[in-house]
Amino acid sequence: MASPEHPGSPGCTGPITQCTARTQQEAPATGPNLLRPGPDGHLDTHSGLSSNSSMTTRELQQYWQNEKCRWKHVKLLFEIASARIEERKVSKFVVYQIIVIQTGSFDNNKAVLERRYSDFAKLQKALLKTFREEIEDVEFPRKHLTGNFAEEMICERRRALQEYLGLLYAIRCVRRSREFLDFLTRPELREAFGCLRAGQYPRALELLLRVLPLQEKLTAHCPAAAVPALCAVLLCHRDLDRPAEAFAAGERALQRLQAREGHRYYAPLLDAMIRLAYALGKDFVSLQERLEESQLRRPTPRGITLKELTVREYLH
Repeated sequence: MASPEHPGSPGCTGPITQCTARTQQEAPATGPNLLRPGPDGHLDTHSGLSSNSSMTTRELQQYWQNEKCRWKHVKLLFEIASARIEERKVSKFVVYQIIVIQTGSFDNNKAVLERRYSDFAKLQKALLKTFREEIEDVEFPRKHLTGNFAEEMICERRRALQEYLGLLYAIRCVRRSREFLDFLTRPELREAFGCLRAGQYPRALELLLRVLPLQEKLTAHCPAAAVPALCAVLLCHRDLDRPAEAFAAGERALQRLQAREGHRYYAPLLDAMIRLAYALGKDFVSLQERLEESQLRRPTPRGITLKELTVREYLH
C-alpha cells in the first residue's frame, strides 16, 4: 500500500531527495517537523517542533547542532566481489555479489546482496528520468550482443559496475534518491515484508536483520525512513515470544521518530511499546503519558494497530 508520505515507499515526508547542484556542500536534510536555519541564518522556529516551541534561542541552536552531528554523512564503499552464471529453464544470466561497507571505521555490519545486470540497467533507466544532467559523466557498461558469458567479459563488467556504483554514490542527490535506495534494499525488504504477512517470522527476521543496517546507513539524512523495517523487527520478535528483543527494536524506532509526533507510525508504535513495557515490568507510565500528550497536541485516530500498519508496506 502506498505510504501517504511518499507513494509506494515508507519513510520521510516527500521524496528522499530533491536534487541540488553537485558542488553543493554536504548538509543535513530537514523535514517539515525539524528545525532549520532560515534565510537569515537563524533558526526557523515556525517550521519546527510544536513540542519545542518554548525553547530558548540557545537551546534551539544546541538542538540544531545536535541534529547536524547526528546526520553526519556516512561514507560507503561498494565492491563487487564475485559473479556467477545462473541458468534457468528459459533464461541464463550473470549474478553479481555486491558488498557494501562503511569506511573510516570497522564495519561489522557489512551488507552482502546480489543483483543481475538487468537490475543495474533498470536503475540506470530510472535515474536518467530524473538525474540525466547529473549522471551525464557516469558511464554505464552497455550490454553486448555476444560474449556476455565469457569469463573475460564478466570480469570486465564486474569492475565496470563496481566503478558505476561508486560514481553514483559520489553524487549527493543520486545517493539520496529513491531510485538508488530501492536498487540496494527494496528486493530484500519486499521479501521480508512478504514473509511477515505470511507469518514466516524467522525468515522475515533473517532478511530484515541483513538489510536493515544498510538501509540505516543509506538514510542517515532521513532517520524515519528505517522505522517501518524496525517495526517489522519488533513484530517478528514479539510474535516469536521475544519481548525483550521486540522492545529493543521499538526503542530504536522511537529514537528515529524524535520530534515526529505527526508521523503515521508514532502513535501505533507507542501503543505497542506500552504493552511490551507492561509485560516486561518496565516503565510503561512514561510511554503512556507521552502518547496521551501527543494525542492532545495532535489528535489522530488510534484504531489501527502497529501490525495492521506495518504489513501494508512493500506490497508492490
